[in-house]
Amino acid sequence: MAISYKPTRMEMSRLKKRLVTATRGHKLMKDKRDETVRRFITFVRRNGELRERVEKLMGEAMASFVLAKAAMSTAAVEEALIVPAASAKVEVGSGKVLSTEVPRLTYVPSGSRSLPYGALGTGSELDSAVVKFAELMPLLIELAEVEKTCNLLADEIEKTRRRVNALEYVMIPQLETAIHDISMKLDENERGNLTRLMKTKDMLKAKEE
Repeated sequence: MAISYKPTRMEMSRLKKRLVTATRGHKLMKDKRDETVRRFITFVRRNGELRERVEKLMGEAMASFVLAKAAMSTAAVEEALIVPAASAKVEVGSGKVLSTEVPRLTYVPSGSRSLPYGALGTGSELDSAVVKFAELMPLLIELAEVEKTCNLLADEIEKTRRRVNALEYVMIPQLETAIHDISMKLDENERGNLTRLMKTKDMLKAKEE
């Protein structure tokens, strides 16, 4: 949408102030975009590390569990795992990455960390599987937090990029063009007034002669 204006000095002064504000805003938005991208890259790297650890630990836990089921009957496995050894909760909060609100998830274990069954009738494979699954839980919670943060930052980067482009390629050029047009129009009016003044002066001089 083009900027509407009147070719007056007051209007040109107003547009110049808008141009200064838009230019300053453009710089601030670019700085914000660059810093958000830097933070985003940090979270993406952390996300990759967590996902790699989770997938590796999940594979090891599943392999131990498969071995435990092969060495024990299904009923024995279900009986051993029917009662949980400990409970846990996830505290949900929020934080800020620059101006973007992001989730904060905190895994809070409670109760005993011992195995939920006795040693009699179970094998080391089941012990290994239970321990690895217990190690997985806080990693999964952190992974969920980091992935959601990455998504929110990606959305914020895209919004900021659109604003930067709107200022850089639309608003600022339109303001500069409007200021230039008003300046040219004022100069033209000034030259016209000067020409009329000189003609009037010549006419008065001729009349006196």
